Amino acid sequence: MSVGDPISPSAPLGPPLWRQLQLVAGVLAAVRGGTSGTAALDEVELGLRPGVQAIAFQTMRWLGRGEALRRHLAKRTPPPAADALLCTALALAWDPERAPYEPFTLVDQTVEAAKRQPHTRAQASFINACLRRFLRERDELVAATEREPVAQWNHPRWWIERLRRDHPQAWQRVLMADNGPAPLTLRINARRTSVARYLPALAALQLPARKVAEQGLELREARPVQQLPGFEAGEFSVQDAAAQLAAPLLLEGLKPAGPALQVLDACAAPGGKTAHLLERAAAVPVQVTALEIDPQRARRIDENLARLGLQADVRVADAARPESWWDGQPYDGILLDAPCTASGIVRRHPDVRWLRRESDVEQLALQQAMLLAALWPLVRGGGRLLYCTCSVFREEGSRQIDAFLAHNTNARLLPSPGHLLPQGGAGPRGLPDNALGEHDGFFYALLEKHAS
Repeated sequence: MSVGDPISPSAPLGPPLWRQLQLVAGVLAAVRGGTSGTAALDEVELGLRPGVQAIAFQTMRWLGRGEALRRHLAKRTPPPAADALLCTALALAWDPERAPYEPFTLVDQTVEAAKRQPHTRAQASFINACLRRFLRERDELVAATEREPVAQWNHPRWWIERLRRDHPQAWQRVLMADNGPAPLTLRINARRTSVARYLPALAALQLPARKVAEQGLELREARPVQQLPGFEAGEFSVQDAAAQLAAPLLLEGLKPAGPALQVLDACAAPGGKTAHLLERAAAVPVQVTALEIDPQRARRIDENLARLGLQADVRVADAARPESWWDGQPYDGILLDAPCTASGIVRRHPDVRWLRRESDVEQLALQQAMLLAALWPLVRGGGRLLYCTCSVFREEGSRQIDAFLAHNTNARLLPSPGHLLPQGGAGPRGLPDNALGEHDGFFYALLEKHAS
């Protein structure tokens, strides 16, 4: 399955719509309970998953509107399962131009879904009454919710307010970009092929693409990656264009202390940046140690490297505890892609905005500071550490680095991109005119340690 929306929810997938709506409501209920949308979708039967994912993604993108409409339709919050089903229908049907099915069809199938589940059957008549009223009074109800920021922007209020403080000139653009689907962006494996050689293979499949970043191609239409030429042969990986900046930022101009560059990828799963570091090895060999605290995610690094024909020293270890895995030999370069709110990749994971809580920002910022403090001593004099997060919040970006520099006088900030805010596109008929295309939100800070 490709990243993004690989299959239209209106495609003939076989199972009835009411069944898919039941599963989507189950995903929403899981997210509300603290489970990630990815984990909830993994529990869906494989044959049903693509269609359910497409509908779930659209539900999450417009959930703020759906919840606001439900508040206008029901004085009391229904039981959790019934509320999830009702909000799913409203998020999908509120705008007929965006709806994956005719609103009447969505209403009919939502009521059918309620009748066919034991834990929503008692609320089927209530759900039917709410949705029929919505169909009758849609314009008035939508107009009433237009004044509510959460409904207008489809993000939690705290998220909107933080983004507005952090980026007063760009917050609206970021929120609008978040509500669109992400493109499928590939990173061409320079050890196997080139952008120039791969483009004709896409053209043969009538898949227009444009070059982004150094080795990237952005496709106008998403496809399951297994259907693209050269996947099994390791000719490409899926990676956002902004994420493709990490390896060149760290390696450009970095000189090894020995015969090969010794590089640590501190939080490496699923291995995209590890692979990119290895793909860029040319005149100077690069030896990469890749750490991942989760054994299952560490296996994904091995699998991805094997497909690409690459090798790294993959270890299951906690980057914050070097005493448990470090041999005392300093690294030329460290890539710290730190755990974060993922607030920059909401287009790819639209559940994130509803999963996160405001307190998560401060908790994750503390974890990021701990990782920086633990890993900085492992950088040799004259070496570098690249700190990055897929976050748009300054607490996890510029403020984090300002605090680090204030407490580490042996560090200096090299020219770095800083905050890269999500860039939405011009729609399916055109592509934006910028070097990174329709990229996600990232933060980059390249730190150099003074030679002792």
